[in-house]
Amino acid sequence: MHPFEYAAPETLPDALALLREHGEDAKVLAGGQSLVPILTYRLAKPRLVVDINALPFGEVTAENGRLRLGALVRHHQLEESETIRRRCPVLADAARLIGNVRVRSLGTVGGSLAHADPAAELPAVMTALDARLTLASAGGQRHVDARDFFTGLLTTALSSEELLVAIDVPAVPAHGWAVEELSRRAGDFAVVAVVALVSVDRQGHVDDARVAFAGVADQPVRARAAEDALRGHEPTTERLGRAATAARAALAPPSDAFVSGEYRRLVAGVLCRRALARAVARALEAR
Repeated sequence: MHPFEYAAPETLPDALALLREHGEDAKVLAGGQSLVPILTYRLAKPRLVVDINALPFGEVTAENGRLRLGALVRHHQLEESETIRRRCPVLADAARLIGNVRVRSLGTVGGSLAHADPAAELPAVMTALDARLTLASAGGQRHVDARDFFTGLLTTALSSEELLVAIDVPAVPAHGWAVEELSRRAGDFAVVAVVALVSVDRQGHVDDARVAFAGVADQPVRARAAEDALRGHEPTTERLGRAATAARAALAPPSDAFVSGEYRRLVAGVLCRRALARAVARALEAR
């Protein structure tokens, strides 16, 4: 590991001042589940590591039909929070697929999003939820929608002087939900993952549908074609299959050392149909 200096600021202004001073030479430490391996293998050689664990960003709050997650909310909190299970259960389902118990005990929501691994579950969930992220710098705060936050492989809209401090998501208790994924081993990053959210009106027609993929591109992918194929229609088996086919047709996944792009594309269609069926079943139960 390359030698570095360490700072543990106790206030947000102090943390932001360090980031402004050191810029690209600083790295932020939250749960450490992404940063520590990067440092160990010398893929990054910062002069300063800024430990933000003393900052007050570990709470889940609900207000006006939305949930606000502090950036230091741990993955296990997503699993265990009664507020999340009642108001946005897709977050709890996604959290259960992340790593292992140790990873979920230490890893943070903000850290996962800032790392922006395209095969990770939470970036895809936030994309499906139309989450809004709050970024802070010494100059103030700005809000960025999830669809604009992830910009490429391990790349986000965060500047070197900014800190992700909170994530705002809609509460979707009326939506059925499902997270389906294929991974090489339990707890691994997904080869392909699909997040589906569906709500059904009193006439039995889909009035809202949201679908997002992980593992099929260099960032999360929103399946707009699948959503359009569902809205306003009865969610029959045939209709769900048509939506999954539309989603698959819009993808051009990469190949890697483990699977081909064509295999990923095939799996994406299968998992999409499966996720939509589960989401619809839950939506019908909730009516």
